[in-house]
Amino acid sequence: MKKWSLFIGSYSGIKVFIHWTFWIIIGWIFMMHFQMGHGWAEGIKGALFILVLFACVVLHEFGHALMAKRYGIPTRDITLYPIGGVASLDKMPDKPAKELAVALAGPAVNFVIAGVLYIFLYVNDQLLPISEIDHMSGDNFWFNIMAANVILAVFNLIPAFPMDGGRVLRALLAFNMGKLKATTIAARVGQFLAIVFVFLGFFSNFWLVFIGLFIYLGAGAEEVLESTKSALTGYTAKDVLIRQYTRLFPEETLEKAVQLLRNTQEQGFVVVENDQVQGVLTRKELIKGLSAYGNTSPVSKIMRKDFVVIVPDMPLQQVYEKLMTDNAQLAPVLEGGHLIGIVDATGINEMVVITKGIKR
Repeated sequence: MKKWSLFIGSYSGIKVFIHWTFWIIIGWIFMMHFQMGHGWAEGIKGALFILVLFACVVLHEFGHALMAKRYGIPTRDITLYPIGGVASLDKMPDKPAKELAVALAGPAVNFVIAGVLYIFLYVNDQLLPISEIDHMSGDNFWFNIMAANVILAVFNLIPAFPMDGGRVLRALLAFNMGKLKATTIAARVGQFLAIVFVFLGFFSNFWLVFIGLFIYLGAGAEEVLESTKSALTGYTAKDVLIRQYTRLFPEETLEKAVQLLRNTQEQGFVVVENDQVQGVLTRKELIKGLSAYGNTSPVSKIMRKDFVVIVPDMPLQQVYEKLMTDNAQLAPVLEGGHLIGIVDATGINEMVVITKGIKR
């Protein structure tokens, strides 16, 4: 179960969660209606509008997830936040055509929803001028939902990371150049637009300032991620394999683990029994375990059992992505089912620094 999030269902093996902060926007809508002098009925209609709109956001994210699944890329979950939805894909496709398809799938869903509603409103003679759009009004409900889907699709196609348009731009550029260069150009475009949003936000809608900061940071993070992956090209897990490491047994205490961490530079430990890996214990789990259970508890009580498993010939790019996706600091390396060592985030980061230094 995802922390601080409510599980509401799943489809095609993809779980959907609502983060607790999502309910802030529902409360905000109620407050806005009362400030405008509306009653409970209008407040409920406004909240219902947001819920229906966010259902469209979920469908948008499923567009990305199901297209990625078609290319063999799994999605761990979809989570709703006040600012929108996030589909946690394991990675984006490496081929430009596939990345383009995955990036466009989300906005395409919104355009389809808007198209269906347009036909429905046209048949029922309920189409209105664009000037009639009013998301704070309970009137013209489906017309407003149609318009909101168009706005959502167009907004997401702004060519700036981390929005879909940034990935579309990178995919189009990557047809004629390397992915790293395409990412750098797309990130620069995104950051320029972010600065424009911040500037305009100070003179019009202050929300643009927050959107601009979000885009600027997202574009920078995407460029760093791609730069890191590029630096790891050609290397495998064997190149950062640590053969000298400490093993713990499941029955050993947290106190012993603390002593070992104090006396070594290790980031965590592999928990082994009968030469089989039972779990992984990092500093993060250890600190939480000490707080919850005390230092006499066995490591088996707090070790992480859903750990990443690496094989020696796995490309280091893939190892990095797995650790990032799983939010893991280290992983056991198995060869023929036998534990031969570990890889950790520190070793990979050192490889990145060395490789970038050599290229310079």
